[in-house]
Amino acid sequence: MDNAEHIETIVLLPHKSPDSVINVKVEFGEGEGKVPLDTIAERAKKYQPKPKITYKMIQEYVEKKYGFKVHTAYIAEVKRSLGLTMYDAPHMAEELKHPRKHPPKEKVEAITDALEYFEVI
Repeated sequence: MDNAEHIETIVLLPHKSPDSVINVKVEFGEGEGKVPLDTIAERAKKYQPKPKITYKMIQEYVEKKYGFKVHTAYIAEVKRSLGLTMYDAPHMAEELKHPRKHPPKEKVEAITDALEYFEVI
């Protein structure tokens, strides 16, 4: 098999009984006509969802790399300014007690670096 072909199939699974059935036999392993398991594992890694990056992870990264702490409000403000998805906080106040404070430039750069490091942006 010098000229191996790549075939992908997309299947729509309706909620009705099938009109007919096609049985497919796939053999895994090494050798002609078999699907190698390493290839399946490699392809599966590509489709795994990325882990959710938490504010705590961003805070730890910034503190370790830059030596200072950043408040979650600063992280939220940077994300907001970049147009990133914001999730509802479970204990979020309906009205802010204080107006939002814009983070200093060095903290914006550190948070942006962390977001790049975690491949959020």
